Amino acid sequence: MATPASTAASNAPHPMPPPTADLATTWTFLEEGVDHIMTKLQTGVSYSKYMSLYTVAYNYCTSSRMHSTPESTVVGAGGRAGANLMGSDLYNNLIRYFVTHLKGLKEQSDTLQDEALLRYYAGEWDRYTTGANYINRLFTYLNRHWVKRERDEGRKGVYPVYTLALVQWKSNFFLHVQSKHGKLAGAILRLIERQRNGEAIDQGLVKKVVDSFVSLGLDEADTNKASLDVYKEHLEMPFLEATEKYYQQESEAFLAESSVSDYLKKAEERLREEEDRVDRYLNAETRKQLVSKCEHVLIRQHSELMWESFQSLLDFDKDEDLQRMYALLSRISEGLEPLRKKFEEHVKKAGLTAVSKLVGEGAEGADGLDPKAYVDALLEVHRKNSETVTRSFRGEAGFVASLDKACREFVNRNAATGTSTTKSPELLAKHADMLLRKNNKMAEEEDLEGALNRVMVLFKYIEDKDVFQTFYTTKLSKRLIHGVSASDESEASMISKLKEACGFEYTNKLQRMFTDMSLSKDLTDQFKERMQQNHDDMDINFSIMVLGTNFWPLNAPNNDFIVPPEILPTYDRFSKYYQTKHSGRKLTWLWNYSKNELRTNYLNQKYILMTSSYQMAVLLQYNNHDTLSLEELITATAISKDILVQVLSLLVKAKILINEETDQYDLNPNFKSKKIRVNLNQPIKAEVKAESSEVLKTVDEDRKYVIQATIVRIMKARKTMKNQPLIQEVILQISQRFAPKIPDIKKAIDTLLEKEYIERVDGTRDTFAYVA
Repeated sequence: MATPASTAASNAPHPMPPPTADLATTWTFLEEGVDHIMTKLQTGVSYSKYMSLYTVAYNYCTSSRMHSTPESTVVGAGGRAGANLMGSDLYNNLIRYFVTHLKGLKEQSDTLQDEALLRYYAGEWDRYTTGANYINRLFTYLNRHWVKRERDEGRKGVYPVYTLALVQWKSNFFLHVQSKHGKLAGAILRLIERQRNGEAIDQGLVKKVVDSFVSLGLDEADTNKASLDVYKEHLEMPFLEATEKYYQQESEAFLAESSVSDYLKKAEERLREEEDRVDRYLNAETRKQLVSKCEHVLIRQHSELMWESFQSLLDFDKDEDLQRMYALLSRISEGLEPLRKKFEEHVKKAGLTAVSKLVGEGAEGADGLDPKAYVDALLEVHRKNSETVTRSFRGEAGFVASLDKACREFVNRNAATGTSTTKSPELLAKHADMLLRKNNKMAEEEDLEGALNRVMVLFKYIEDKDVFQTFYTTKLSKRLIHGVSASDESEASMISKLKEACGFEYTNKLQRMFTDMSLSKDLTDQFKERMQQNHDDMDINFSIMVLGTNFWPLNAPNNDFIVPPEILPTYDRFSKYYQTKHSGRKLTWLWNYSKNELRTNYLNQKYILMTSSYQMAVLLQYNNHDTLSLEELITATAISKDILVQVLSLLVKAKILINEETDQYDLNPNFKSKKIRVNLNQPIKAEVKAESSEVLKTVDEDRKYVIQATIVRIMKARKTMKNQPLIQEVILQISQRFAPKIPDIKKAIDTLLEKEYIERVDGTRDTFAYVA
């Protein structure tokens, strides 16, 4: 381009110096290029210009000739000269350029505040770092050789050109702006506060400035590694302090005029916002400290208030608020324990109240309590609070434990149980019995399996599981004997549930009872077949149950019984048949459990009377008499007087017999009934009462043997053991079945000492040894 020479001298770019040019000439050419890149990059740089700059920098660094400039006369440590010194000349000139360049930025920034300052800073930072990147590449040779060697020799104050640019920015511009009361960080914090107050801010601008804080961190040992020192010192620390102060003021002011429920929403929202803030424009390293600081101010400092209001949230079933409170307090280590304790008390109180209400409503109090109503009341408390644990406390193990502990308490000790530990297992077993009977509506209409599962929910909390087991066994025996089980499938399902909960040993007897029933059916069939083969035509229908003494909780009658002549032939035949089949086995006839059907022939209408064996024995006497006295009936049947009186009163009540004179009983010739089949076989009160006391007696006996067997098992394994650890170990092993009392364990130890299963170790009072 032809221009007058005079103007060319002042405006035209300097020509490219030769490879042998001195420092002044070389730097004049380079400085002009560097300045263009740093200040006017947007106007572009031609490829040829860029390559010229690169070549000049390269030529100067590789020139081995010494230049006669003041800088070049300095000889480095160890007499370094030549190319090494050339690098140092260029490096120092670059520093001088950066310092001058940044001085102008400093002056302009002094008048700016807040967002204007941030915009200026971010714009200059963009321009500066982009330019520094290009310049870094121009001086690649300098970086690779001179800078590398300087750093290898331990001069850590020498940096690659890009890093040098950042170091200069930090010391000559960044620290200058920051030194004025943290002006730069302060501007960021004020913007963040505006955003917290609900204003929209330029988040991109904040992110750009924050990123510069991170970039200015320098790892002295390795310049390629980022360091967060500058970010942490100049921004993170003041940011965390400002956050704490802001939320302290806000939370206190908010709580002064709002409810705890509203505060829970606010705190949840604020925590979400702060985590979001880290993702949007802060460094990820800040997250942990920021969240911790917010949790301290928003949750820990107000935790007392939350704990206090927890009860009312429970009382009014405020699910959403409970969920929030749980989510917030679970963030601090000590947050949940007070809630767990309060929840445990709440559940316990709810359980006790439900039972007290039930006992209060019943006319007969605790004694006449309906097992179904009792079980339903306990289950309802468990269901409701179990749902709260799942929904509001996310099924957290600590709350599950609190629920279990409270349920264990109110299931075993409440207004219905009083001081008795056996009442709950008894009522639960009776409820299970009702469920598994034929006449139970649930067996027909509803989900029986679900009802049995609910029984198992309470069973888990029963402490005296052996009491339940004994009552359950007694009830099951009655269901099987009288053929009133809802279904074999349901019975098997319940036994399998109990087996899963307590092991094989717990249900062994129950399973054997079913085996006996099956064998008895086969035995009856075989007996009938034999009778037909022998032409012994039995004029009565007969079926038998032969039940193993060890497995069935049945007691033989403690009075004599004269077998009526009408059934005597069948009785004799079966006894002989059984002895030939199983010689050596003794049959004990349980007349108190047997049942019969009698057909009436003395009335116009024929009825079938369903009776107990005792009722049958009484009624058959009237085949030969119209009236009989109490004494005559005792003589004819050998039934004890107290039982016989109750048997007769049932027959009088049913109007089969008439009792107009004291102890005189007449057959009623005018008996009428709407039903053809008349069930007279009702349980007598003496039997019902005896059942409960009998069961508890059995339980006590069984416990003695269980404790003794456990002690022997432990001693056999340990050989010797002190008294106290032995008692503790026995409690530990048995507590799954029942809660053993220490005096009972001591008695068992004394019994085993007498029986010589164990002995005292010589010279000690409280150490025992196993006797092999």
